[in-house]
Amino acid sequence: MVSVPRVVIGAPASGHGKTTVATGLLAAFARRGTPVAPFKVGPDYIDPGYHALAAGRPGRNLDPVMVGEDLIGPLFAHGSQGAELAVVEGVMGLYDGRTGAGETGSTAQVAGLLDAPVILVVDAAAQGRSVAALVHGFRSFGSVRMAGVILNRVGSDRHEAILREACEEVGTPVLGALRRADAVAAPSRHLGLVPAAERRAEAQASVDALADLVTAAVDLDEVLAIARSAPPLTAQPWSPVAPDPVAGRPVVALAGGPAFSFAYAETAELLAGAGAEVAIVDPLRDTALPEGARALVVGGGFPEVYAAELSANEPLRRSVLELAQSGGPIAAECAGLLWLCRTLDGAPMCGVLDADAAMTPSLTLGYRDAVALSDSPLAPAGTRVTGHEFHRTTVHPRSGLLLSPAGGAAWAWRGADPEGFATPSLHASYLHLHWAGQPAFASRLVRAAASVRT
Repeated sequence: MVSVPRVVIGAPASGHGKTTVATGLLAAFARRGTPVAPFKVGPDYIDPGYHALAAGRPGRNLDPVMVGEDLIGPLFAHGSQGAELAVVEGVMGLYDGRTGAGETGSTAQVAGLLDAPVILVVDAAAQGRSVAALVHGFRSFGSVRMAGVILNRVGSDRHEAILREACEEVGTPVLGALRRADAVAAPSRHLGLVPAAERRAEAQASVDALADLVTAAVDLDEVLAIARSAPPLTAQPWSPVAPDPVAGRPVVALAGGPAFSFAYAETAELLAGAGAEVAIVDPLRDTALPEGARALVVGGGFPEVYAAELSANEPLRRSVLELAQSGGPIAAECAGLLWLCRTLDGAPMCGVLDADAAMTPSLTLGYRDAVALSDSPLAPAGTRVTGHEFHRTTVHPRSGLLLSPAGGAAWAWRGADPEGFATPSLHASYLHLHWAGQPAFASRLVRAAASVRT
């Protein structure tokens, strides 16, 4: 049974200010000494980075499409241990989920699974009394319990008075009204906000400014009262500990730092729970893999932004290639796939894959129901997963396969050509995966690492 007070921050659509409000609430409550647990609905990696700065603990994702709805409660219970308040930032519009799947994957679905009240953030910059119709519509549609509204980008005292009066007409409490504030803006680029890991000092300043803004404009006591109205949740905390951890603590290197900041917190926890000693390697700083490393896991990020620096780190590139040639298991997704190629936009990379990568103007985005075509350190052929693609790059194989002749494609899904690269010791693909939904991935990779001769 989980009795952590909790609230979900939703919006009518993307761009209304969910991240501003959620991050500001986390920072404001943390400043007051309230232990807060941050969560994000969906497959987003960037917002949880700002949440982590605000809360002082890992930002975590709740994605029923990737892990299944039965794991949402347990993952929430795991991530909220020790907290006195949990803030869950939604995704897109309140009822927007996986295309063609109704409410599945939406903020509303997660709010229902957590039995949590919802606070709606509304960008009111170009609205007056019509905001009442918008708010009333969202209160009337669906089954979420909408507990109040926070107005964003309010222009003046007069504008705020008009908006508050309109919301009162439809019986919806206004919990706060945020004015336009340039100090809290975060820079964006081709895949959204610039991650906090790439601008830590500036990101911390933005988070501090958000705390000031929200503290001055939002009734924090009322928000906490709303969160405390959530009933106890019947769920046992999820555990990353494998039933049969590998002995010997093989070292598994996990890429991190500004170039590879896309990683779910549960990945490292699962690796450790499977028996590994997890050691972080920053490809922009470290010139070798951690001592004794028998395996490498590389998540997503922005290697295209750091192509010159990654290319200049020749000693680490050579170390990664040597690990691959020795049969050490490697699992790489998206950015990791690009780093393993021979080149990225013409800059030499690790050369593990006989392929070249390049930026493209086209955005590839969406959930994928995939099946593994080849055995790999993650999964045997035939394994079925749901993952997520999100990139503006493309990979062009030279010889069609890998440096190893024992390889094949990693995944297949409906409507697309087979994708990625897989051998018994390597898995590299564009598909982002949430390992909490497939804990056997970590156990399989750590067992493979333990079998590598040093």
